[in-house]
Amino acid sequence: MVTSLLVVCPVLTALATGLAAVLVSPWWWCAAGPALLLAAVASYDVVQRRHSILRNYPLLGHLRFAMEAIRPEVQQYFVEGNVDGVPFDRDTRSIVYERAKGTDAEDPFGTELELDRTGTEYLVPSMAPRPVPDEPPRVRIGGPDCARPYDMALLNVSAMSFGSLSDRAIRALNEGARRGGFAHDTGEGGISEHHLTPGGDLVWEIGTGYFGCRAEDGGFDPRRFAEKAALDQVACVLLKVSQGAKPGIGGVLPGSKVGREIAAVRGVPEGRTVISPPYHRVYRTPRELVRFLGRMRELSGGKPVGFKLCVGARRDFLAVCKAMLEEDLTPDFIVVDGAEGGTGAAPLEFADTVGLPLTEGLTTVHRALVGTGLRDRIRIGASGKIATGSDIVKRLVQGADYTNSARAMMFALGCVQAQRCHTNTCPVGVATQDRRRARALDVQDKAERVRRFQEATVRSALALMAAMGADGPRDLGPGMLLRRVGPDAVRSHAELYEPLEAGVLLSPASVPHTWAGDWKAAHPDRFTLR
Repeated sequence: MVTSLLVVCPVLTALATGLAAVLVSPWWWCAAGPALLLAAVASYDVVQRRHSILRNYPLLGHLRFAMEAIRPEVQQYFVEGNVDGVPFDRDTRSIVYERAKGTDAEDPFGTELELDRTGTEYLVPSMAPRPVPDEPPRVRIGGPDCARPYDMALLNVSAMSFGSLSDRAIRALNEGARRGGFAHDTGEGGISEHHLTPGGDLVWEIGTGYFGCRAEDGGFDPRRFAEKAALDQVACVLLKVSQGAKPGIGGVLPGSKVGREIAAVRGVPEGRTVISPPYHRVYRTPRELVRFLGRMRELSGGKPVGFKLCVGARRDFLAVCKAMLEEDLTPDFIVVDGAEGGTGAAPLEFADTVGLPLTEGLTTVHRALVGTGLRDRIRIGASGKIATGSDIVKRLVQGADYTNSARAMMFALGCVQAQRCHTNTCPVGVATQDRRRARALDVQDKAERVRRFQEATVRSALALMAAMGADGPRDLGPGMLLRRVGPDAVRSHAELYEPLEAGVLLSPASVPHTWAGDWKAAHPDRFTLR
């Protein structure tokens, strides 16, 4: 309705003033000329495919671009949680936009970052840099029990469900993933035709609602799971244990949003409110979790299987490690979701105060797997405010094998951070189920932007690694990332986070005293309270 008015009004005004100029007085051309120009601009805005905001808001949308062009360059900081405190000296959104458009920005005036600010982190350059590789490395996902391993890219699309994003946004993300050869996490809302039609590789994420493999009573249906997991596009299967922005709570999908298509995708009744509980039915103990992951791998025909979590108590994760050891059964990958991750459906208290930031969660998981001798069998993915090449390199240094990005991928789609995701009134058609708004998003154009952003960001990561003297991720170590911890003190991550030797936790005599209490309390048959 708004779009129609913004086009019809200038056109009618142009017609009226034009007739007045012809029939009444030539002086009316003073008004008719600008009116005709505005009508032409409005008409073009509606049919052009480059800018979603202009397609939804012809004429008015130009005000945004005008303000963007004249605004002062204000230093902005994106803080990754209360502990990390890592500032960026330029607008991360601008970096993503420029890379998505294929015009990567450079700053001719040097950094504005306060390099002596506590919490600032630095990558360590080498006096003997290496050539930048022509091709980015891939990460083989698949442990000893996996029959169909998958080669993962360094940067992939993180979890965003159909329902939270529009059908066109999902198609653009998947088409971008297909063109760029990287993976697309479905989110926990199930696999829709919009995930399948473009042909990009999928990581099928399953949450506590078991959407897409849901039984009539709301539990897990192995038959439906096996059918979906057998799809050629499903490269990996991921069980969501918890989510960074809201660990420990479920979700509610109001019946008003459960239309025919979403109901079919999620396997729920149309028009009825759907509740995802905060807990899984398929396990209650670490051992049951590990066994269920093994069952998922069998039902999927041997495809890589993993789980995602926002890390909480270290002893809980160690309990899962003990269960893996006793069962001699491991997932193929684990995705660590930082508490700084975002969603439009998290209570403020949870988003701000529950769960470990990505740095602490990632280093905990990596060191626990090393200490239990399981690291070679399991790959680690990292997600949580990853938007630049330096973000990727920092997470690789901290123990990740690859990374996932959600927010930056939304920026590449054209998200302007209107923060109206929960209102169904997204002005650029990304986070809405309103078809009139979603039509503004041109799938082919945005898919190419997603591809370009991913390619440019990975290329930046490779250039940074080469500058650090590394031929690839395997050459990185915790001593290559420094953090200022005080006015006159800088420490490397090797000093801040005590490294563990492979298998050191398996011998009682060699367990470090800082891990001894949690290791002793961890039990494969129960999750414990501190």
